[in-house]
Amino acid sequence: MTRYRFYTATTLDGFLADEHDSLDWLMSQPTGDESILPYEDFIAEVGAIVTGRSTYDWVLEHEGIVQGAWVFTQPTFLFTHRPPLEERDGVTVVSGPPAAHRTAIEEAAGEKDVWIVGGGDLAAEFARAGMLDELFASIAPVTLGAGKPLLGGRFDLELLEHGANGALLEARYRVVGGRA
Repeated sequence: MTRYRFYTATTLDGFLADEHDSLDWLMSQPTGDESILPYEDFIAEVGAIVTGRSTYDWVLEHEGIVQGAWVFTQPTFLFTHRPPLEERDGVTVVSGPPAAHRTAIEEAAGEKDVWIVGGGDLAAEFARAGMLDELFASIAPVTLGAGKPLLGGRFDLELLEHGANGALLEARYRVVGGRA
């Protein structure tokens, strides 16, 4: 059965990025080799990617993406209300609620997981649709006071595992459901 997973980093006060979409706070954090869920292990279990437009644009700008290429080899679903400036191989542009695209996303993932790369509002939409099983957060010892929230909405989570990786606290949660 396909699992939907939100694997991300956040500040201690719960922001994925500052108000200008910067991740400078994350790039300055020392990490180690002791993650409870190393990226290499996680990505090997991922069959499809889901992303929002702000995250997509940030990746294109900061990862040195060449024309026509995309950073991930897995099929990617870009949720947006604005079409991208150019098409990218392996990226399918969609809009509307996550449930409307569930079949296509799960077919693309095959027997593997779906990684909701970002952002927090998109992950919350998946959670509200019953399509977010797990949240893995690397929590940095930084506060921003404002920015893009980790998970836009009210949800109950169950702690499954925790640890540390350098300066980052790590926590893996099961998404129980929405809060009234």
